[in-house]
Amino acid sequence: MPRPPESPGGGRPRYAFLLRRRTQFALDLAVLVGAFAAAYLLRFDFRIPEPFVERALVQLPVAILCQLTAIFFAGIHTFVWRYVGLSEIGAFARAAAYSAFPLLLLRLGLPEAWEAWSMPLSIIILDTVFAFGGLLALRVLRRMVDERLARGETVRAAAGEARPVLLIGAGKAGMLAVREIQGRGDMDIHAVGFVDDDPLKQGMVIHGVKVLGTTRDLPKLARELGVDHVLLTIAEADPLHIRRILELCARHRLEVRSVPGLYEVLQGKVAFSRFRAVGVEELLGRPPVRLDEDRLERFLTGRRVMVTGAGGSIGSELARQIARFGPARLVLFERAEGALFEVDRELARLWPGLELAALVGDVGDQGRVREVLAEERPEIVFHAAAHKHVPLMETNAGEAVKNNVLGTWRLGRLAGEAGVEAFVLISTDKAVRPTSVMGASKRVAELVVQHLDALHPRTRYLAVRFGNVLGSAGSVIEIFRRQIADGGPVTVTDPEMKRYFMTIPEASLLVLQAGAMGEGGEIFVLDMGEPVRIAELARKMIELSGYRPGRDIEIVYTGPRPGEKLFEELELAGEQIAKTRHPKIFIGRLHPYPAATVERALERLGELAEAGDDEALRAYLGELLPEAELAAAGGVRTAVAAE
Repeated sequence: MPRPPESPGGGRPRYAFLLRRRTQFALDLAVLVGAFAAAYLLRFDFRIPEPFVERALVQLPVAILCQLTAIFFAGIHTFVWRYVGLSEIGAFARAAAYSAFPLLLLRLGLPEAWEAWSMPLSIIILDTVFAFGGLLALRVLRRMVDERLARGETVRAAAGEARPVLLIGAGKAGMLAVREIQGRGDMDIHAVGFVDDDPLKQGMVIHGVKVLGTTRDLPKLARELGVDHVLLTIAEADPLHIRRILELCARHRLEVRSVPGLYEVLQGKVAFSRFRAVGVEELLGRPPVRLDEDRLERFLTGRRVMVTGAGGSIGSELARQIARFGPARLVLFERAEGALFEVDRELARLWPGLELAALVGDVGDQGRVREVLAEERPEIVFHAAAHKHVPLMETNAGEAVKNNVLGTWRLGRLAGEAGVEAFVLISTDKAVRPTSVMGASKRVAELVVQHLDALHPRTRYLAVRFGNVLGSAGSVIEIFRRQIADGGPVTVTDPEMKRYFMTIPEASLLVLQAGAMGEGGEIFVLDMGEPVRIAELARKMIELSGYRPGRDIEIVYTGPRPGEKLFEELELAGEQIAKTRHPKIFIGRLHPYPAATVERALERLGELAEAGDDEALRAYLGELLPEAELAAAGGVRTAVAAE
């Protein structure tokens, strides 16, 4: 049955709200009167002389009036009783001081003729302590009753369908998780204990839930308590520590869920109670990115910024991160209208004061690009639009060149003519010694950026190169997730295949940082950490899902697809990778091609792409890039190792 509206005019709920307010006021008034009476009784050892009884009756309204006024000015009347806690104690202390001050003035400043209105100092002190201590105690009592009732509902739920769960991490995130579980009657879990590796927390009780041991005790505790489900409640931890916990849970067939990140909660993306399944992102977790916030603010705050490919995985995350720095205007340029609509709506909800322009268009359409640049006048352009799917581009070589090479050339040239201050190309590790058309096209795009930097000295052109990102559309991780959900098999191209991975937010933040650092002509290389063996990744993802590799779900090796390498590289030999001030960003100083060579290459690539001659395109890319090792159309490279 639907609940009646709680807005004014809704009838009964509004009346119930007023009744509840009146009840709260009556209870407060009773506490204040009782505190005044207790102060007098204690002052005279429970035998109040007759003259002082009359004085007390005169003084009572004055004391109550001062205290109610103090309650109002301290804001105590606005507190929700069931949520009162330590942070509200300061308000009660202020209210006590506000109420005592005028009573002390009356005591010290009234003439003898008004003696009946003058309260003894001991009464003022006792009454103030009793009154505001009592008001605070009343609210704490209400909270205790509510929590006990909620805990009773949780216990009753536990007797039904709710599953017992152990919480890993007894810090602040753990405390919030327990409160959320106990305060909601609609959750499918109930907390039976904590585990935490901090020896000082052993045996502690948090909201009625005890710390039962360390993570080493997890398998034993799970057996004893009948637990097959754990909740990861560690706000910040070393990725290696998280990985050890997840592997321990996987070995003992314990399902793992996690609290959402604080950033997601604060940005309104999820509620804290939306405990989620732990993904491979935690398994491959990397240390948080540290930024030069001052430099980024100077680069982005108050500037007009344009992102191409804004509906894609990287483009949309770039837009989210840029929005945090308060640009004067953020231009989202994307040809897929559905993806553009979603990111535009998300940004408008999260940053309602941000000036947004969601524009549909193709980077290869010179007329549309020229129009957008003239109307929006961006100062910074992040070029993330590209065809990135390796096997698809092997059979659509002309489209890869049109979008990745010629699109970059046209957009970059028009950006320089429009006076754009900085142009940042999103490149890829597949541009290094490319074995695919996609990788070769991105390598040529890097050459285009270096050529443009010499052509338009007012604009800083640079490229940022990195590997695979977790969670991007079409990534191996998303494919594995779908295959596991379908019951398998999970397909891996080769037992020895390795890839670099980083999270989408990490990659996007480092791209912004590189853009702020670049002086022009650089190819920045992001620190991708250690490469991950894809077969091992598949095995761990199967285990995280609660299955046994090779028994419940098979792993099948299919052989590398057209254009794929076994190992990716991040820099070419001779690039002279140099450090920057940021520990995760390096510069690959590869000498640019002569201007005439790049101009001829762009002309020839345009002719071949328009003609649809994929074989000739492959041959020409091989000539242009001596380091490239492109297979013939339909061919498969089976062993390309990093040198």
